[in-house]
Amino acid sequence: MFTVYVLKSKAANKSYVGYTADINRRMGEHNSGEGNYTKKYMPWVIVYTEKFVNENEAKKRERHLKSKVGRKFLKTIFSKIPA
Repeated sequence: MFTVYVLKSKAANKSYVGYTADINRRMGEHNSGEGNYTKKYMPWVIVYTEKFVNENEAKKRERHLKSKVGRKFLKTIFSKIPA
């Protein structure tokens, strides 16, 4: 099982989209400064997830969420998050 996830920085107006087979491990990495991009904007919280059975589908969805159409979808997700 793979999870596509969207993170929101608590420190800055930044987001991050990724996929993983182990969301708990990956969140630990993001929040301990192991990622080049994410270490600059820690801490992170998960604001959206989707589950996929196969890795290729998860990769496709991650790429979609990073596209222009996907970013538009994410704006609707972020607009529902209380400030």
